[in-house]
Amino acid sequence: MTKTKTKPPVIYGDDLPITTHQINTINRNCQWNVGMKEEWVQWVTGDVNRTSLKSLTQAQAVKVIRQQTGEPHPQPLPKGEGSDNWGYFDSKNRQHLTLLAYMRTAQWTTENGKHGEVADIERLSDFLKSDKSPINKPLKNMEPWEVSKIIEAFKGIVKSKYK
Repeated sequence: MTKTKTKPPVIYGDDLPITTHQINTINRNCQWNVGMKEEWVQWVTGDVNRTSLKSLTQAQAVKVIRQQTGEPHPQPLPKGEGSDNWGYFDSKNRQHLTLLAYMRTAQWTTENGKHGEVADIERLSDFLKSDKSPINKPLKNMEPWEVSKIIEAFKGIVKSKYK
């Protein structure tokens, strides 16, 4: 039997410089308000002359983020990994685009302020996780034959919708 790999806990160094992800998180939490950001830097460093986020260490950045949000700092995940949404698709994959077209035909859509009416990816994710789905795994992890089964299921959904 093989052991399951586990990630070691993330250790933020007092001597390591702040990461770009941490800078962006702090700025986002400050709603890009420069004055507010400077106050956070002064608070965590205890120095009224320091106002730049780049002067912080990773540990200080974590302290600011935890104070701002009341929770631990989220780690950036590699694209497409660690997500609870199984409906994420590859826009360059022809089968995924076909599936999105069937979703729109079946009226599995939701409103989006920027793009109007778009395919409801959350609903697709819930479907892929359910017992009604022929394949229970994230769309991006499926083999072509598995995506074909999902497309066939959506053909049935469309057919039953427009009887």
